[in-house]
Amino acid sequence: MINDFFKGVNVAITVSDAEGIVVYQNDSSIEVNGDVRGKNMMGCHNERSQQIIKHMLSAAATNVYTISKKGKKKLIYQTPWYEDGVVKGLVEYSMVIPEEMPHYDRG
Repeated sequence: MINDFFKGVNVAITVSDAEGIVVYQNDSSIEVNGDVRGKNMMGCHNERSQQIIKHMLSAAATNVYTISKKGKKKLIYQTPWYEDGVVKGLVEYSMVIPEEMPHYDRG
């Protein structure tokens, strides 16, 4: 039995392959984005965002930013996923964060 550990997590997780096809969404992602599994994510992004996606795939780069949407502040963390050291696609984590939050220096 394979468990989907991300199914009920309160973080939207969306995974695409290297061609931009969405291969996985957890429940939170489907709630936020609709069920886009099997569809190419490029179609729902503007030209600027498409260029960022292409760069992340070609340069194995991570993209991190915050947004405000429907009165909530969110952290968006987009990063490549790998198989045998080769970029196979992107994973996006989208989570609601408080307007103000503590920061700790550890180390």
